[in-house]
Amino acid sequence: MTNFFRVLTLIFIVWFPSAVNAQTKEAKPFVLGKIEQIQSVELGEQRILNVYLPDGYSPDSALRYPVIYLLDGSADEDFIHVAGLVQFCSFPWVNILPKTIVGGIANHDRRRDFTFPTTVEKDEKDFPTTGASAKFIAFLEKEVQPFVDQNYKTNNSKTLVGQSLGGLLATEILFKKPHLFNQYVIVSPSLWWDKESLLVTKRQPLTSSTKVFVTVGKEGKVMESDAKSLFELLKKDQSNLLNALYYYLPDENHATIYHQALYEAFVQLQKAP
Repeated sequence: MTNFFRVLTLIFIVWFPSAVNAQTKEAKPFVLGKIEQIQSVELGEQRILNVYLPDGYSPDSALRYPVIYLLDGSADEDFIHVAGLVQFCSFPWVNILPKTIVGGIANHDRRRDFTFPTTVEKDEKDFPTTGASAKFIAFLEKEVQPFVDQNYKTNNSKTLVGQSLGGLLATEILFKKPHLFNQYVIVSPSLWWDKESLLVTKRQPLTSSTKVFVTVGKEGKVMESDAKSLFELLKKDQSNLLNALYYYLPDENHATIYHQALYEAFVQLQKAP
């Protein structure tokens, strides 16, 4: 009997690692999307675009999809949770969004890319790489959008999403080149930059096809006041801009607001005519 158990133990020792190894080899990676590389002439560097494609997407299909362009779109920033939210909102039994492509623009230096030049000496000293938003906007317009349109089945609906400094950039694009996107989701924008100069800059006219969702949480007097001031400016254009929305989320702070704000934006923008 002792020999029997010895043989059984030996068989188990030899067999078990092989069985585990076989199971490991059978495992497949979970694929969330694609990683595209764009060699940017405007920025003089290679940039990564993370792409989420909706269920059922096929390059051979006649169907075309809206695109959400996501600032701070690195895999270790906002791309994964936003792609998951977009998927959830487009489930047929939820039906908040149509099936949508997400393009997450991964960061190299967000302070450089998302800010225009400042006249505040302390900010120049503390953040010496800032002030190159014009180049980044050109990158979006001349390289990112054409790349996405050429390589994916897109329609004419383009949404830009930005938070904090990303919200500052989204506001700058809305004011200076509003035609680049027909929907803007501006979350907790850092409009304090350069002594709030963007709020008094000359703005390009908006059209009735432009939808803007501005939101802020309990984030201090300056952040909350600036977000409300932005909305008030947009209200002045109400004869042209028919769809400006403002949401205050007092239970959220600068760190927690993004996901909840984006869900609210999707709900409200789809309701807007």
